[in-house]
Amino acid sequence: MNSIILKATESCRWDCVSLGEVMLRLDPGEERIHTARNFRAWEGGGEYNVARGLRRCFGMRTAIITALARNPVGQLVEDLMLQGGVDTSLVRWVPYDGIGRTVRNGLNFTERGLGLRSAVGCSDRGNTAIANSQPGDFDWQQIFAASGSRWLHTGGIFAALSSYDLNYRESLWRGIGGKAKAQDANRELVSAVDVLFGNEEDFSAALGIVIAGVSDDFSHLPVASYEAMLHRVAELYPNLKLVATTLRTAQTATRNDWGAIALYEGNIIHVPQRPLEIMDRVGGGDSFSSGLIYGFLAGKDAQWAVHCGVAHGALAMTTPGDTSMATLSEVEAVMRGGSARIAR
Repeated sequence: MNSIILKATESCRWDCVSLGEVMLRLDPGEERIHTARNFRAWEGGGEYNVARGLRRCFGMRTAIITALARNPVGQLVEDLMLQGGVDTSLVRWVPYDGIGRTVRNGLNFTERGLGLRSAVGCSDRGNTAIANSQPGDFDWQQIFAASGSRWLHTGGIFAALSSYDLNYRESLWRGIGGKAKAQDANRELVSAVDVLFGNEEDFSAALGIVIAGVSDDFSHLPVASYEAMLHRVAELYPNLKLVATTLRTAQTATRNDWGAIALYEGNIIHVPQRPLEIMDRVGGGDSFSSGLIYGFLAGKDAQWAVHCGVAHGALAMTTPGDTSMATLSEVEAVMRGGSARIAR
């Protein structure tokens, strides 16, 4: 595996540009989606969460390439993004038809879960502005040649040239060919990326790579099996420079064991799982990605970067919403093994 080589900071307008959908997340808090009378609104989306984490926690210059329908819901999503500090100059606004027949903005209802009741997500994101976008809708020459970005991050159904998060969601593929279709699409996309992220089940679900000794509920994650899997991925996709996966064992919805493992320059980097108390698990993997990416953007070594990703992901799951509310000093304290005593 070759080393990651990045452009100089001063040669690019952005440190990282993310390509993906940004939805309005509606959160019933401690209640259930089907019984709630009040929802709290957040913005969220796997690729966007990475850009926002890099901006808010790590002070990086980030932007989001996406599309929104021009209506009050789209304007609310924009307002939330502006609060996050991510550059919205690359957002494409699409005229709204009045009822959402031709274009709309995506909604994501998310229950956090508690104890034995697992987290639940219910997406309402068909026919959205970004899903209907075409390659010619964005000026790629201006974005990447004239302005420039040191890193491009994307995932799901979007093409990639830098980092790519497998981010398998069974519900999104159910009506268009299921797991087999997802594997066909992801195999093609992964052959074009440098850095690949996943979670404990993504590599088997999205790429069809069998991980030995792992149960269907992922209650046991043998490190040796994941090491072998990372080496196998590197063999199948020699273009990859780094492969990383989070390791999560959900004891309950609010108590998870959390860690990560990565392969870089032929060496395994393993951050052993440790028990965490979870407020909201959504976005933990995205915060792992942004922490790891920050490590490379900041010129740190791979070991530091992976540990930073694990610490940032852990902190992000202690607060509500998709996006990180952590600070760099908090991340560094967790990396040093700091306690949770009150800070005065």
